[in-house]
Amino acid sequence: MKRPLSLALCLSVAACAVGPDFERPAAPTTQSVTATPLPQQTSAADGKAQSFTVGQDIPAQWWGVFHSAKLDALVAKAIANNPSLASARAALRQAHELTEAQRTAFFPLLTGGLSQVRGKNAQNSIAPPTQLVDPYYSLYTAQLTLSYSPDIWGGTRRAVEISEAGENATRFQAEAAYLSLSSNVVVTVIAEASLRAQLDATHRLIAIAHELTTKLESQRTIGTASELDLLAQRAIEAQLVATLAPLEKQQAQTRDALAALLGVTPSELSGDDITLEELTLPQQLPVSLPSRLVEQRPDVRQAEENLHIATAQVGIAIADMLPQFDITGSLGTAAYRPSDWFTPGNGFWSVGTSLTQTLFDAGALLHKRRAADAALDQAGDDYRTAVLAAIQNVADSLEAIKSDSDGLKANADADAAAKKSWDLAKRQRDIGMINLVTLLNAEQTYQQAEIALAGARAARLSDTAGLFQALGGGWWNRAEESEAK
Repeated sequence: MKRPLSLALCLSVAACAVGPDFERPAAPTTQSVTATPLPQQTSAADGKAQSFTVGQDIPAQWWGVFHSAKLDALVAKAIANNPSLASARAALRQAHELTEAQRTAFFPLLTGGLSQVRGKNAQNSIAPPTQLVDPYYSLYTAQLTLSYSPDIWGGTRRAVEISEAGENATRFQAEAAYLSLSSNVVVTVIAEASLRAQLDATHRLIAIAHELTTKLESQRTIGTASELDLLAQRAIEAQLVATLAPLEKQQAQTRDALAALLGVTPSELSGDDITLEELTLPQQLPVSLPSRLVEQRPDVRQAEENLHIATAQVGIAIADMLPQFDITGSLGTAAYRPSDWFTPGNGFWSVGTSLTQTLFDAGALLHKRRAADAALDQAGDDYRTAVLAAIQNVADSLEAIKSDSDGLKANADADAAAKKSWDLAKRQRDIGMINLVTLLNAEQTYQQAEIALAGARAARLSDTAGLFQALGGGWWNRAEESEAK
C-alpha cells in the first residue's frame, strides 16, 4: 500500500498544472483621466477654491474631509447597522470557509466504519446439515478506507486557485458595498440639508408673496391698484405655494432613504439635522493616474479576480480531458464477535490503483473546454469595461467639480448682488424713499437667489463626495483590509 501512495505523491508534486497561468493585466499607460489637462484649482466660489493633487492618498474614513462630527457619527452608524453591508461581510466569511474546504482536496480522504450484519445461512446448500450447528450468525466489521486522487495535471490546484480568487472577488465586492454605503450616506445628508435650506427660503418667499398680496388688496380697495395687478400677484403666491409640496415630499423621502441606509425605520431616525454650513469643503482634492486607479477601485479589482477565475477554469477543463489516476486502500477486521476482532486470521486489507480515460463522450469535454475559453474572453472584456468605467467615473467627477464650481460662483455672485439690493431697499424704505411693495420685491429676489445658492452649494459638496467614491474611497488604508492589497 505504501509503494503506490508514495509514487502518487511524487507524481503529484512533480506534475505541473495544465492550462494558462494567470497574469495580472497591464495597467493603463495614459497619464491623465480627462480629455484636457486639469487646472491647478477651481473657481473661487463662495471664496473657496479647490486644488487638485495628483498622487495624493485617500484616508480610510474619507468622509472626515468634511470636518463634521455629526456626519462622522451617521456614517459610523450606517457601517454598524446596515443589513446590506452585514450581508456582504457574511458572504466574505462564507467564501473564506469554502476556500479552506477546497484546500483539503490536496490530502487523502480517510474514513472509518463499523458495521453489524445479522444473517442466516442456507442449511442445505452452503453447508451440510451435519456440520452446521446454528445457521444464524452476526458479523461485526471494523474498517478504515483511504482514497486519494493525485493532482497529476493540476486540476486540484486550479480548483483551489479558483476558490482563492473567488474569495478575493467577494472581498472586493464587500469593499464596493462599504464604499457605496458611505458615499450614499454623505450624499443623502447633503441633499437633505440642501432641501431644508430650500424649504426655509421657500417659506419665506411665500410669506413675502402673501404680504404683497395683502398690500395690493388694500391698494385695490382704495383704488390705487388695479384688479389685474391683484390677480397677477395672487397667481404668483399660488405658484410659490405649489412649489412647497414637492420640496416637502422630496425632503421626507430623502430622510426615509437616510433611515434605510442607517439600518433603522423612518420613525427611529433621530439626531440633530446637519446644515450645509456645518460641512467644510476640502481645499485639496486627490487625483489618481489610471495606473493607480485600477489598484484602488474595488469593482476593477473584483473584475480582475473574475478574470483569474476564468483563467483557472480553462486549466480545469484541460485537466478533465486527460487520464485520471486514483488510489484506494482499506484495512480492517471482521469477526462474529467484536471481542475476536484482533484474533489472528480475522484481519483483511486491500490496496489498488486505477487509471481512467474518457474514450467517447460525444464531444462533451471538448465543448466544455471551448466554453471555458469563451468565458476567459468574456472575463477579459468585462475587465476592460470595468477599467474604462472607472476612468470615466473619475473624469465625470472632475468635470462636475469644475463646472459646478463655476456655477456656484455665478450663484454666489447673484446672491451677493440680491443681498446688497435688499439691504439698500431696507435703508431706502426706512427713510421713505420706496414703498413696501418695492422692498418685498427686493427680498423676494434675494430669497430666490438663496434657494439657487443652496442647490449650488449642495452640488459642489456632492461632487466632492463623488470624486472620493470614484477614486476608491481609501479602503486600502484600513488595517483590517491590508491583506486584500
